[in-house]
Amino acid sequence: MLSRHFLAVFTALIFCLAACSDFDSPEGQGAAGKMDTAATLENGADFRPNILLIVVDDVGFNDLGIFGSEIRTPNIDALARAGVMLTNYHVAPNCSPTRAMLFSGTDSHNAGLGNMAEDLAPNQKGNPGYEGYLNFRVAALSELLQDAGYNTYMTGKWHLGLTEETSPAARGFEKSFALLQGGAGAFDNMLPIIGPGKALYREDGVKLEKLPKGFYSTRFYTERMMEYIDSGLDDDKPFFAYLAYTSPHWPMQAPQESIAKYKGAYDAGYDALRSSRLQNLKDLGLIDADIEPFPRLNDEKAWDELSNEEQRYQSKIMEIYAAMLDDVDVHIGEMVNYLKEIGEYENTIIFFMSDNGPEGHAMQHSFPEVAEWSRKCCDNSYQNIGNADSYVWYGPNWGQAGNTPLRMFKGYPGQGGVLAPAFFHYPRVMQVAATNDSLITVKDIMPTLLELADVKHPGAGMFQGREVLAMQGRSIAPVLTGESDSIRQPGDYMGWELFGKQAIRQGDWKIIHIPSIEARDARLPAMKPGQWQLYNLAEDPAEINDLASSQPEKLQEMLALWDEYTTENHFIFPDFLTGY
Repeated sequence: MLSRHFLAVFTALIFCLAACSDFDSPEGQGAAGKMDTAATLENGADFRPNILLIVVDDVGFNDLGIFGSEIRTPNIDALARAGVMLTNYHVAPNCSPTRAMLFSGTDSHNAGLGNMAEDLAPNQKGNPGYEGYLNFRVAALSELLQDAGYNTYMTGKWHLGLTEETSPAARGFEKSFALLQGGAGAFDNMLPIIGPGKALYREDGVKLEKLPKGFYSTRFYTERMMEYIDSGLDDDKPFFAYLAYTSPHWPMQAPQESIAKYKGAYDAGYDALRSSRLQNLKDLGLIDADIEPFPRLNDEKAWDELSNEEQRYQSKIMEIYAAMLDDVDVHIGEMVNYLKEIGEYENTIIFFMSDNGPEGHAMQHSFPEVAEWSRKCCDNSYQNIGNADSYVWYGPNWGQAGNTPLRMFKGYPGQGGVLAPAFFHYPRVMQVAATNDSLITVKDIMPTLLELADVKHPGAGMFQGREVLAMQGRSIAPVLTGESDSIRQPGDYMGWELFGKQAIRQGDWKIIHIPSIEARDARLPAMKPGQWQLYNLAEDPAEINDLASSQPEKLQEMLALWDEYTTENHFIFPDFLTGY
């Protein structure tokens, strides 16, 4: 049997010969290649591109080797270097709102995750846009691709609904193995993100009471995805594979042999790491040479203020984090090799992204109940951390190293929370070894993938017997093919709101408002809680120099956009703040 890849290349050649005048330049090749994505042979064989959507959890902007990290990620780096790197890619401050926008193409406040299910305020519960799951007012990416004839598979973190009715099996995935919550232990003991009880998993919609013996999430999700793809190879249909790794989300765990690879690598501490990562970004030309990083949080100690025992413990935490991300890279490499073995690599669009910035909260301040649970559930001695019965957290100092020089981290609408590493890889149609720094949002990914797959969204209309909303994002295919440098128009803006924290950006201008919470204010004086701040990101990517008082007219312009954004997306501001 001829592979779908061979048929795709054969017909691409036919299109090339029929439109040779379009192939005089790389830009022309991209345009003609895009025409080819929906082509079929007369016998009905379907060789539209496969889609491999990879999401990693809580990875900082500079955690990958391609962005200057010392963590070994050669497989991810190779894909990025042969694709289109997106250096100005924006997500939500936290995981489930990002995933809701990824699967709906619209704002999370419309798609059901206006707030995370775990943090819904009393006045938000039960209202449209605040269901706490990917609601049915949106047509999910997986549903549309399944309807269009794709085989649809998912392994890893879902976090878009806990019940069978809101599981991946109910949203267009014909095969799925999903962790339903925001996190869990990495091994087969089903350590929950907070107990008592077990972490929640569903396979094809059915709740699991135990995991396979020897389960290690990163390896298992990859291998199970290969099994799913194998099962449909004889269908001669393209596949949509959603590979959603839980690493390196807390609780931080990895095999001891993986952790050993980084033994001693972080003994110099988080201040030294932050300094070296910053210099690497400058050397790579990703930031200007004169940029200073966002300041350390008030109650956090410098590395040389820690005791020897504290330094030893903290170094091992970072070794575990590096091991988790290293393992993700190893298994992505195995997935790439698998695609090559089955002849589908060159006909597979690969999109890689992190769902938000690194987790930099101090557990004792932000999640005291989790801190208490971690002490009760687990052995967190130095010798044991990283194992299945341990529960440790990244923390603010490693977090600020992971996305230096940016402001804050996960949970905040500063650039440290919403600027994420991302790239596309599909040389058959897209540019190769390209970098794009235009403003792109996670809402743009679904319309892009649908265009490349030649699948139409119903718009604001009927889908599967229900009314659905139109997408707000735009396809970035012209950026990927090199036909355009940007899809944004001068008046475009993007906004964020989560946990009462607010921001809006237009061009290089951005305003931020962090609600005042007494227990948090003293820790974060640089955040200027309780007041709107104004920043010019072109001059100040670390969001340090507040221009609100010197540029009052610009501030008012941005506030008018904020009002427009909140009205368009039907905000219900929380009447209760958790402090996260």
